[in-house]
Amino acid sequence: MAVDSGVEELLKRPLYVYDLPQELLASIAIKGEDQLIAVKENTEPIPEDTPGDAQEYAIATSTSCALCRVNFLNVQEQREHVRSDHHKYNVKAQLRGNNVLDEVQFTKAIGELDESISGSESSDTEEEDGGNQLTALLKRQAKISQVAEEGEASTPRSTGKNPLLWFSNPVLPPNTSLGLYRALFTNVEQEEPGYLAESLKKKQLAPVYPQRNNEGKPPSPSPHIFICMIGGGHFAAMLVSLAPEINRKGGIEERQARVIAHKTFHRYTTRRKQGGSQSANDSSKGAAHSAGSSLRRYNEAALEKEIRELLQDWRQMIDEAQLLFVRAAGTTNRRILFGQHEGQVLMQNDPRLRGFPFSTRRATQSELMRCFKELTRVKISQIDEAALAAVETKQRGEASKPSTPRPQQQKPKLSKEEEAAIMHTTQIQALIRRSKIPALMTYLSKNSIPPTFTFQPSDIQQNSRCPTPLHLASNLDAPAMVSALLAKANADPTNANGEGRTPFELAGDRATRDAFRVARHELGESKWDWEAAKVPSAVSKAEADSRSERERQTAQEEELNRRKAEMDRLRKEEAAQATLQASKKGGRALGSVDKTAQEKREEEMRGMTPEMRMRLERERRARAAEERIRRMQANQ
Repeated sequence: MAVDSGVEELLKRPLYVYDLPQELLASIAIKGEDQLIAVKENTEPIPEDTPGDAQEYAIATSTSCALCRVNFLNVQEQREHVRSDHHKYNVKAQLRGNNVLDEVQFTKAIGELDESISGSESSDTEEEDGGNQLTALLKRQAKISQVAEEGEASTPRSTGKNPLLWFSNPVLPPNTSLGLYRALFTNVEQEEPGYLAESLKKKQLAPVYPQRNNEGKPPSPSPHIFICMIGGGHFAAMLVSLAPEINRKGGIEERQARVIAHKTFHRYTTRRKQGGSQSANDSSKGAAHSAGSSLRRYNEAALEKEIRELLQDWRQMIDEAQLLFVRAAGTTNRRILFGQHEGQVLMQNDPRLRGFPFSTRRATQSELMRCFKELTRVKISQIDEAALAAVETKQRGEASKPSTPRPQQQKPKLSKEEEAAIMHTTQIQALIRRSKIPALMTYLSKNSIPPTFTFQPSDIQQNSRCPTPLHLASNLDAPAMVSALLAKANADPTNANGEGRTPFELAGDRATRDAFRVARHELGESKWDWEAAKVPSAVSKAEADSRSERERQTAQEEELNRRKAEMDRLRKEEAAQATLQASKKGGRALGSVDKTAQEKREEEMRGMTPEMRMRLERERRARAAEERIRRMQANQ
């Protein structure tokens, strides 16, 4: 079938759901739910001279994750999924022998662990927080398993159907289909699949041109949708017009999304390094009484107040919105948006309410715009459906054949000596990491463990790098533990690890290296071949302590000098700022009232950058602390 060159050009550019070309709309029709569709980037058409079996090519173009039971539109989405917490969790769960969760079950299982962990605009801190939260989630596996059995959550996330609806058109090549997200259609429209094509035609909107400032006319109302995300103390909301806006750049017309209103909030509400909100922790463990917990409770209440006030300000526009896309994982976040309160705007039973049918990141304005573009952009599938049907037939035939059980490989049974060595390894490593020197010495003596003991199994990377207790203590920079192992446990410092490195060579700080040199002085040159152990010349404990004290005093003097210079500079800045303000006010007015200390501080900081304010406040606290110390010394 010959394809019009004009249609080929249409498929090469992004297609917007609410402004489709008339050539595509004229004869568009919905495809059956059971038809196989595999998405392929429209910029990479299937070459006519593809070597090999067509079925193999069809399989290679499909993108999915068999572990998480998720299909993707392109390779880029598949790569993002591999880096997501959902995939990482399932990998760890499979290794531990636990059940894996699909996307809906994972969202439900997160529950109160509502800190934003979904591969956001990442930094090292965010990745570390996400890893801590995954650890917390894995520790709550029993609860997660129960949640998974209960089924889907009440949060509007997915209907269990394919998130995409596929359409065909006679003007398109027979292997090409157009995909639209099911969530863009109302519940009534989805109940009548035969009329979805007509519904799509009715959704088309004429593009608008931006009004000039001198016209003085308010923007005309247009169909729009509401998008909202909340999680981990981050909130972002946006009202976006569905009618595209045309802007001219360099004589070329470009279609862009028109944002009617947007707002973002962020408050410190999540427990760093531990995950979860403060309210969730209070509900499970009781109210904490630390300064951080009080601050997080205050911020949770402030965030709730700000969000609800914003929703009430936008009430009319939200009520007029065609669809509401909301992401709110966790009981605390759902309560903020859907909990009963005076002036409630969002309702859980609103038929317009939708979840995002794809993975999302941290709640930011840029993420909302990315989601809007993803929702409203037409997906193009170019795949040989005949080859896919043949593959499916082949798979059904193989499934119907009786499967022969594979012989299970049995792990070699460990001897009693090997089991005891592994048990001793676990105990000794735990005591060294926790710096339990007396307990370690007692354990070695009670179990008659020789100084030559090596950790088992030896083929593990950790045990290969740190095969002996002395290697591990040195690698952990534990000078007291190193001294105890050398002096009391008679550990051999000449033993080399799998990389040929002695324990001294794994030391990462001066204190640990000095522990080896002090041991060389105290044990004597004849005790070990210290040259083979790569330990430098011996030093006495007094010499090492004296050098450490000198370095500490030098560092303290440098810090005092730096603080003094910083205070002098700040005083000059404060004097200059006060002189400038006095000159602006023309001197003190007659009969004026003296300002309070708080007013003076606020006046001094007015006009300063945030960095200058932080330095000024830090120096004030330091001066106050020094004054308290002087008073205490004077009273003694």
